[in-house]
Amino acid sequence: MTSPTEAALRLPRWIPALFLLALLGLVGLTAWQWRDGPPVSANLLQLLPSGAPGELEQLAETRMQEPLNRDLMLLVRHADDVKADALAGEITDTLQASGLFAQVRRSVDADLPALRRQLLEHRLALLDAASREALIAGPEAFIQQRLQRLYNPFEGNALVPVEQDWFGIADLAQRQLLQPGNVQAGLDGHLTAEYQGQRWAVIHARTHGDAFDDSLPLQVERLVTELRDRANASQGELLAAGGLLYAAHGQRQAREEASLIGSISLIASLGLLHLLFRTPRVLLVALPVAVGALSGAAACIALFGQIHVLTLVLGASLVGVSIDFPLHYLSKSWTLQPWHSHRALRLTLPGLFLALATNVIGYLAMAFTSFPALSQVAVFSAAGLAGAFACATCLLPWLLSAPLQPWPAPLGWAERWLKLRRALLGRIPTPWLLAAFVLFCTGGLLQVSFKDDMRQWVSRAPALQEQAMRIGEITGFQPTSQYFLVRAASTDELLASQEALATRLDDLVAERKLSGYLALSQLAAPTAAQENLQLALPHLLEASAPLLALGVSKGQLENELATLQAQSIPTLKQVLAGPLGEPWRPLWLGSQQDGSVAGLVSLQGLKDSTALAGLTEDLAGVSLIDRPAELNALFADTKTQAATLKAIAAALILLLLCLPFGWRGAARCLAVPLLAALGSLACLGWLGQSLTLFGLFGLLLVTAIGVDYAILMREQVGGAAVSLVGTLLAATTTWLSFGLLALSSTPAVSNFGLSVSLGLLFSFLLAPWAISSQPQPKARSQHGAT
Repeated sequence: MTSPTEAALRLPRWIPALFLLALLGLVGLTAWQWRDGPPVSANLLQLLPSGAPGELEQLAETRMQEPLNRDLMLLVRHADDVKADALAGEITDTLQASGLFAQVRRSVDADLPALRRQLLEHRLALLDAASREALIAGPEAFIQQRLQRLYNPFEGNALVPVEQDWFGIADLAQRQLLQPGNVQAGLDGHLTAEYQGQRWAVIHARTHGDAFDDSLPLQVERLVTELRDRANASQGELLAAGGLLYAAHGQRQAREEASLIGSISLIASLGLLHLLFRTPRVLLVALPVAVGALSGAAACIALFGQIHVLTLVLGASLVGVSIDFPLHYLSKSWTLQPWHSHRALRLTLPGLFLALATNVIGYLAMAFTSFPALSQVAVFSAAGLAGAFACATCLLPWLLSAPLQPWPAPLGWAERWLKLRRALLGRIPTPWLLAAFVLFCTGGLLQVSFKDDMRQWVSRAPALQEQAMRIGEITGFQPTSQYFLVRAASTDELLASQEALATRLDDLVAERKLSGYLALSQLAAPTAAQENLQLALPHLLEASAPLLALGVSKGQLENELATLQAQSIPTLKQVLAGPLGEPWRPLWLGSQQDGSVAGLVSLQGLKDSTALAGLTEDLAGVSLIDRPAELNALFADTKTQAATLKAIAAALILLLLCLPFGWRGAARCLAVPLLAALGSLACLGWLGQSLTLFGLFGLLLVTAIGVDYAILMREQVGGAAVSLVGTLLAATTTWLSFGLLALSSTPAVSNFGLSVSLGLLFSFLLAPWAISSQPQPKARSQHGAT
């Protein structure tokens, strides 16, 4: 039977009804958001700020990223070449039958007539710069070299018959046209690569979607695993590389970690609470966790259109923070007896509200950074905490109204800890302890390094990295994230600029700092160069005595000369449209709205991006696009921006805390999390860990959580000892969430978890310092007023 006192303490009955109605609306909103499947993204680019200020830069980035996001390279080897071909054919058929790929290519389906036609029609455009200069400067030497190729038995496989190419211009263009990589077509047309005495069959596949589709990467990964098992069963070997496989690994790892971290932290927290409160009813504190996760996800999807898997991993740590709200009033059961949940809620509600407000201010400060990654996590966390708070205050008190008799030992431990603290402060004054702490922090801060790299945002995949490196060595294809964007007023100026850049890149290739590059100037000559070549052609006829001595009639040479002079000058676009232009086609960005043209120069096997510094000097319209370097610079800028926003948030929190505690009390409460963050940063230095952007976010999170503990200790509802027990419970459950993140396979997440875990330890140790130095009124007795 409910006593009149307990009935008077109860909150109005319409509050839980209103909350349940709001919860029903939240569930309906979530169901509508997920109506077409999970709106979960694995696209890492969506978490990054757009470093491309214009449409042309965005087009260039999309063009360069497309092969990484859609292409899959497979290499198949077997000791028996016949079995290797059969295995490669079987794998090709399986890939085509899967329906996942728009194109699967194992062989070159060369249209020989089209190749011959382009070589004949565009031979002057296809001739490289060195050969053009040799023809113009020394037609006699050019004819002699032609004779040597004709008599050399190893100079076969010319696509154009000799009788159509007496001067050998088409033949020379064919031989000197760059063939990217080590992949060659055999006599049967099949693509192969020879490396260290081993022959590999090469299969190239391109998917319908890209690596950021929700289910495609995992489907491709399963298919590749099946094919690898099949190759191993045949005593063969299969290597595979592609952005799809990395995306699949990242998706699977992130979802597994989110599920594992959330499950372990929730089970461990609930197990601890059951042990302490000795009733299964206390397990209902999981409800705020569920409501918080639902609220955070719904808010992210509403604002951003979807939620990223990395946000889910970090959001899984919200479990520990969400449980803090009910723990604050449940912990009062150690002294507030007989236990009334509504009375405990009324006593702790001001502190709970302050904790929510300070946490939300701290989180939302991060939402205004230029990094979508931080914005999304901040929105998830702020909305999640608001939902958890609503559940903990509007519903749980009615569900946890039964009497509680917690295990008394923790209260005794807290009392002894406070006695030891008082004894320590009696022997060593606070200024000396503070000086020792500052000395410790100074030593650690001097060792902190600040490092950010995009590779820290993806989970480690050593097996995939090893295979990608082997495939790069075997095929010669080692694409890099750096490339050059070239703008010019005309196509001829574009080719001239790329040719000037190519001269500088050749030096890097000679120095083995670069494996190679692909430029439009390697394929086609500018119009002016072709015209100069046409003017020099009659000199070939004058120097053609060696060909006449060979038995070639003068009429045949005159006819070929007439044909060459009559041919129209092909444009770059026409050369690219031919079959020989396929490798270079993605590098052409076409005409722009202002009438200018643009093209790309891609790089292969870059050893060190610093080698590219200064290459674009004195080259008008040529710019180096180094997206990783741009992002690393943005990381550094965002750190400064985040620290500034957090300082503003700290000022707002200080003003908010001044209302209940005055400026001295507010300063004490705020000093606790700030010193905890400083101690965590120092520990990173002592441990030899770098501070990443996510690590900084973790430190800023510590300042939000630490204020919560300081408020709890400052209010001392039920006494200092029971407040310390509540702080310990909150810190433990939160650590069970964030501490597990330190074990993540994603370096950025691991650094985040380590930063928060260390900060939580300092927050708990420093929380008693928030207690007022003025004498406190005696704590409510065990039989508090009823």
